[in-house]
Amino acid sequence: MAESNSTTTRRRFLRQSVAASGLLFVPGLIGCSPAGNAASGTDTAPASPPPAEGQSGPLGVAILGLGGYASGQIAPALQLTEHCKLRGLITGSPEKLPEWQRKYDIPDGNTYTYDTMDGIADNADIDVIYVITPTATHRDFVVQAANAGKHVWCEKPMAMTPEECQEMIDACARNGVRLAIGYRMMHEPNTRKLIELTKERAYGALTGAHAYAGYGGSPPATDYWRGQRDMGGGALYDMGVYSVNGLRYGTQMAPEAVVKATQTRQDHANAVDLTTEYTLRYPDGMTAEGKTSVVTNYNELHIEAEDGWYEMDPMQPYTGVTGETSDGKLLGPAVANQQSIQMDDDALAIMNGTEFIAPGTLGKKDIAVIRAIIESAESGREVAIEHQEG
Repeated sequence: MAESNSTTTRRRFLRQSVAASGLLFVPGLIGCSPAGNAASGTDTAPASPPPAEGQSGPLGVAILGLGGYASGQIAPALQLTEHCKLRGLITGSPEKLPEWQRKYDIPDGNTYTYDTMDGIADNADIDVIYVITPTATHRDFVVQAANAGKHVWCEKPMAMTPEECQEMIDACARNGVRLAIGYRMMHEPNTRKLIELTKERAYGALTGAHAYAGYGGSPPATDYWRGQRDMGGGALYDMGVYSVNGLRYGTQMAPEAVVKATQTRQDHANAVDLTTEYTLRYPDGMTAEGKTSVVTNYNELHIEAEDGWYEMDPMQPYTGVTGETSDGKLLGPAVANQQSIQMDDDALAIMNGTEFIAPGTLGKKDIAVIRAIIESAESGREVAIEHQEG
């Protein structure tokens, strides 16, 4: 019997992950990652998910995927949180475990491989599994984590397609656990100030917007997942999710169509896009421009309104973001440790039974935009964007 696509994808990832020690990290990469409207999404998981609601102590977190983003950002950030603690490790490269265990004092009983992780279901130390692997593997790992009865935090982009996203949402609902997406910028204090300006219409009705997210460098290697289209590599999935999500929280509106899009791709089988540009249209007729690249550096979110403008420039580096307004107000100073804020917010939402800032439903909406951008670029036509309800 032929292997399923998901099995093939996971095996290929496991082969590559040993050589590619920088999972979800590119040297020099500037970083990534709402209420009451279509732009924000809602948390549709059960109101009383076991086992952590009402828990007073920190939630135990197991990191799934011990690559560069996990080691360089998430694990250090967990040391700075108040409401969660690193207590478990899950990896396809067990040779990494001893160093991680020594550094973070993780006992043998809280370590797992991808083949043994189902046993985490019986581990009361672990409340949350944080999935930090290539995008094409997210669906399978999130479903597996949910089936083990653990809440799930999943890095962005959520998955390859809206249908995969829905499978993840359904698995969590079916198992009575909750799903949040790692959109750290939606938790970042200065970005929250920009969001409030939009919600308040502080500068009048919006008239336009643009979001650019990219980093300079050489095209990604084809033997690494970032250089493979079917693994979720390329500019649009890698960095474009920041521009798509930035336009969503920046405008507080859900786009209805991709008016046009272009992609510059490498010239080989399974080639990724190096640069993608697109135009979105909203129900009120406003348009917004997005641009993303893995070979050119840019980083800003700009909102135009009838009576002025406001922006984040830069919009998403790990070291902090700042912004300004047309009348001289500063959105700052820069705040570091964005992942710590994100994880504490999500831990509190679980413990208190409140909504996530970035639930799975929101991640699905952004993936629908990404798929429509790809379809528009390939067809040369305007494409309606689906899955924006809820």
